[in-house]
Amino acid sequence: MLQAFVKLHGAPAAAGVATALVRVGWCVKQPVTLRKSFACGGGTWGRVSSRWVSAASSVASQEVESVDGEGNLDFKGTVPKGVGKARLDAWLAGQLPLVSRARVQSNIRQGLIFVNGKAITKGSHVVRQGDVVECELTGWAPIDANPEDIPLDIVYEDKHVIVINKPAHMVVHPAPGHSGGTLVNALLHHCGLPAMKYSSGSPPRIALETPDDSEESDEETDEEAAGGILTTWSGPAPVIRPGIVHRLDKGTSGLLVVAKDEYTHTHLCDQFKARSVRRSYVSLTCGVPSLTSGRVEIPIGRDPRDRKKMAAIPVSGGSSGSSKSRTAASRFRVLEVLANGGSALVEWRLETGRTHQIRVHAQYLNHPLLGDDTYGGTQGAAMSQLLPKTLTSNHGSLKKLISGLQRPCLHAITLGFQHPRTLEELNFKSAPPQDFEDTWRTLRQVS
Repeated sequence: MLQAFVKLHGAPAAAGVATALVRVGWCVKQPVTLRKSFACGGGTWGRVSSRWVSAASSVASQEVESVDGEGNLDFKGTVPKGVGKARLDAWLAGQLPLVSRARVQSNIRQGLIFVNGKAITKGSHVVRQGDVVECELTGWAPIDANPEDIPLDIVYEDKHVIVINKPAHMVVHPAPGHSGGTLVNALLHHCGLPAMKYSSGSPPRIALETPDDSEESDEETDEEAAGGILTTWSGPAPVIRPGIVHRLDKGTSGLLVVAKDEYTHTHLCDQFKARSVRRSYVSLTCGVPSLTSGRVEIPIGRDPRDRKKMAAIPVSGGSSGSSKSRTAASRFRVLEVLANGGSALVEWRLETGRTHQIRVHAQYLNHPLLGDDTYGGTQGAAMSQLLPKTLTSNHGSLKKLISGLQRPCLHAITLGFQHPRTLEELNFKSAPPQDFEDTWRTLRQVS
């Protein structure tokens, strides 16, 4: 279709049509392949590999040399006239619509981005007209996402948003090692959408629209997506990033909102960024915090001893933490003391949304979540709190209870936000699932 349109009306008009196809409904049954490179909108469209086409709306000249089998992408581009000053991470993410800004920033920190031949390690580095940007982006390749008939606990749904009570053990989006059984797979089926290519990263920049519509770290991540939009594609399935606005860890249960259109997605992301979304969590902790309520504010970053984990990064020398950590603040309140002080039901309200924020802050208070082996809530830690405070006759049942925990005892219990279309304030509440309730009840009974 677009090839014929180019012949009749020229490349710029075709660019508008391609953009409209995505904005109005990106589920096009007959995918488009533009085999000939042509200038468009001040930029260049062209072949990337045997399968992918990249679109760049603000680059004078660019070349994507290859995408290898491991998803690494080589890029070279020149900053065009009219750009003025721009952040390196924002500009580069804008040239690669299928790559999240978070992914670009990660590669910058690794020293894999070069400007005029010099390695740059700060995303805030300013690029100007004529600068040559070269890089090899790692971990770029999208992942197949197929519709799967997975039951969803839908709390609320209309034409624009869907609020889901996510069960524990469900991964939100496809990732290496989790290509199926995710919330995205379930949403594709629920919305009647075909198989897709899912581009991971946070947050997504194309929403979960159905073809007929004219009009998506444990806690939510607040990394901002770069500007730009996928304007064309090739191959058997378009590349999408469904409308996940925030995410819950695999082991965390509870409420999560998903956008069904681009406007709603942008509006909800803005609410999270402005910290106007109302959300609270409940957890079961090892021991009881010394204060019945309080506020934890300490930066969170990658654990230098284990890059798969996050860690609280203490402030030192008057700084606000490591340059690779980010400010994080949580408020907590002890709702109930359990097992004579061996555990507690604790409510959490987030001021920021860092990866694993509640779990890291609970560990920082020396009261990690029950069942959270990653952040100190091991069976040994739990029993060291419970055994001294309970009757010997209860020790057997407690050991069985704690050894049977399959996840951190954390549940997203409330969620509130302004509806992007109607501007109505919506509030939702979801009771903890059975495994959480059973643990809570048992700890209450041994008090």
